[in-house]
Amino acid sequence: MNTTDITTYADRLKAAQAARKATLAKFRPRVAAPAAAAIDRSARKAAALVVVRAELGAKRAARKERKSLSQAEAKAKRDARYAARKARK
Repeated sequence: MNTTDITTYADRLKAAQAARKATLAKFRPRVAAPAAAAIDRSARKAAALVVVRAELGAKRAARKERKSLSQAEAKAKRDARYAARKARK
């Protein structure tokens, strides 16, 4: 037999102790590393609000335009009926 194959009881205890330490090291809390760039949540939220408000503004403008066009069409119809009524008399 080779002498490197022979392990003593003390060697086995040391190996077991090292294995336990390695296993426990996995569960130890690690120091939290700070993020590379700080996340500015308020700025990100403000930017999102600007986008949402712009979309709402565009929708409102489109609705106002549609409404004004339909009002103009309704007025034109009323005027046409009025003119036809006056022409009949």
